[in-house]
Amino acid sequence: MEINALEFDRMAREVFAPVYPVLAEQIINRMGISEGCCLDIGCGGGYLGLALARISELETILFDESQDMLNLAQDYIGQSRLESRVKTLLGDVHEIPLANESVNLVVSRGSMFFWENRVRAYQEIYRVLAVGGAAMIGGGFGNVELLREIEAKMLEKDSEWKEKRQQRIGKGKVEVYREELKKAGISSFEILQSEAGLWIVIRKTA
Repeated sequence: MEINALEFDRMAREVFAPVYPVLAEQIINRMGISEGCCLDIGCGGGYLGLALARISELETILFDESQDMLNLAQDYIGQSRLESRVKTLLGDVHEIPLANESVNLVVSRGSMFFWENRVRAYQEIYRVLAVGGAAMIGGGFGNVELLREIEAKMLEKDSEWKEKRQQRIGKGKVEVYREELKKAGISSFEILQSEAGLWIVIRKTA
């Protein structure tokens, strides 16, 4: 999917920025993983991965299929002075260029709705997860207050934004995602749905 990196990044900075620190804290608290390797899939400018790196000891890989997005992410790594713990990686979620069981925490916000083959993507995520590792992927806004703020801004730009959001994370999608995860051969997962968003949590046990 072709994206305008600068336009996409401006949206992340001007509209979605308050969400990432809140999500980072929620992810660390829920997953209980704050060290090891973290992979942020479809990272864009790297906002979620950087937010996680700031509040943990995670060695973070910002992973995206767009080199333009990764160039922006590299600038933000420098601005955050996190070069020693955060790197970028170019590639496709359907064929992640990492070794088996090499990642402790996988995160992805807003990306999975655009994956061409989610079953294949889930299998790849599970492959790179280390035993004891976990993934949290989907689309969430942190809390309802932040959702309302973002909704107001997004509806000014796109009158159909609310409907599009429901198509991706509405109640009807839970069963679709559940079936895809089963098809991928993943048995240890839960789908968390609330007004503030939808997340798929995958855990890799021994």
